[in-house]
Amino acid sequence: MPIFVETLVRASMDDVWRATQDPALHQRWDLRFSEIEYLPRESDADPVRFLYRTRIGLGLGIAGEGESVAERDGRDGSRTSVLRFWSPDPKSLIAVGSGYWKYTPAPDGVRFSTLYDYETRFGAAGRLIDRLLFRPLMAWATAWSFDRLRLWIERGRTPEESMRIAVVEAVARVTLAAIWIYQGLVPKLLFPDSGELAITDAVAGGIARAPLLVALLAAAEIAVGIALLLFGRSQRLVVLSTVAVVVMTLVAVVSMPVIATTPFNAVTLTAAMAALGVVVAQTMPLVPRAAHTRWSSRRRTG
Repeated sequence: MPIFVETLVRASMDDVWRATQDPALHQRWDLRFSEIEYLPRESDADPVRFLYRTRIGLGLGIAGEGESVAERDGRDGSRTSVLRFWSPDPKSLIAVGSGYWKYTPAPDGVRFSTLYDYETRFGAAGRLIDRLLFRPLMAWATAWSFDRLRLWIERGRTPEESMRIAVVEAVARVTLAAIWIYQGLVPKLLFPDSGELAITDAVAGGIARAPLLVALLAAAEIAVGIALLLFGRSQRLVVLSTVAVVVMTLVAVVSMPVIATTPFNAVTLTAAMAALGVVVAQTMPLVPRAAHTRWSSRRRTG
């Protein structure tokens, strides 16, 4: 189950080569590494030895070593960098691995791809953790990093800027989704007598059964919140949900004006949700996406 990732970078071969072969640049865009240090070589014919370190949080890190051999000129103008890597660190799930980076000229840029595999520690338990969690996460991190590299080379958006935008988008979207789920679950399903029944009855004009309508609205709001979490790339969903919450609040305020004068009322809540929706909709197109690449951890690609 090797990991394969490929992306098209609309730039020159030299630009892509420099951003990926220079360790100071590589560590800026690759999510898998926090630090990369090349070791001195006795001659240019020797493989390039390097040390790497990945921070995993709480002051902990995983260290490892590797070596690479770069072939600059293929018959079709392509370039290849073959590497081996290993980690003596007992915290590392990866024991030893190998792979390559390949740079293939294309009519509109360079097809930059990687294929790598590794052996794990901790016996059967390590293999199970790798199959269910670690390997898919590594494949996603590689693909996400490749798109961050593409945005840097093509659009001049630095890796640090891409990360800040991604964090802002994720926090805003998760917060917006949590509000939708909370509003459907707590005041409508768990505590409808807190005011939701009265508001719904005023809006419906006594025609519909308020408890049934409240339950339906609750299910719809929870579904919107879950959809915002599951379909994070849908800008249309964010816009439609923002319009929906504004319309719902306007209808409720017209039907029952008193709800606009209470502390922490529907108007202020809607303003906050609409603002979050605008933030998500505006930052979403700027965020690196693994889906912008071809990637897999379940098939071998030649």
